[in-house]
Amino acid sequence: MNGGQDLGGMQGFGPLGLEADEPWFHAPWEKRVFAMAMAMGLTGTWNLDASRAARESLPPGEYLTSSYYRIWFRALERQVQQHGLVEAGELAAGAALAPPAPVARVLKAEEVGPLFARGFPSDRPVAITARFAPGDEVRAKVIHPAGHTRLPRYVRGRTGTVERVHGGFVFPDSNAAFAGEAPQWLYTVRFAAIELWGEDADPGLTVSVAAFESYLEPARRTAA
Repeated sequence: MNGGQDLGGMQGFGPLGLEADEPWFHAPWEKRVFAMAMAMGLTGTWNLDASRAARESLPPGEYLTSSYYRIWFRALERQVQQHGLVEAGELAAGAALAPPAPVARVLKAEEVGPLFARGFPSDRPVAITARFAPGDEVRAKVIHPAGHTRLPRYVRGRTGTVERVHGGFVFPDSNAAFAGEAPQWLYTVRFAAIELWGEDADPGLTVSVAAFESYLEPARRTAA
């Protein structure tokens, strides 16, 4: 989706406020939001890509004026309502007003450490051979899907070079819509800054983007 989160190459947002030794969380409530998001995700009601899509689908004005974990919190509020786990009145009251809806799994405290130590890999086997190889010139397709996508707007229609083939991974566009994992080949594609932003860009700058196979097409079409 073309949401407020897709800021690559945009101007006027000011400098990044980098902190030395920045803490993981700036306030206790941020820890609680992170814990709630993890616990709810592990109920199996939705998946990682659906969570990311919920955050990125917030109205741009709200997204751009919210802190990182405020965005997580607002998206979580949306998700629990959309899936019938909480009513709007319960959120307003700050308390349950009806018996809890059943979920497939409840995360227990003793499970957290081992679970996060294992991680959440999204690599999957792909039945077909990779279409592209390192060194191939490719063009990012011009797409404007209404749903979730991981292809940044600023590379669409631009030509780059495949740097690396990573293997097969869950396709987020499909997974976020609960249409299956539909794994695809994932590539790193390098774009020259001049290709992306024109002659005013730094000629020595390049940008590398992770791109799924269906986002790409050959830069040069062979004659029939």
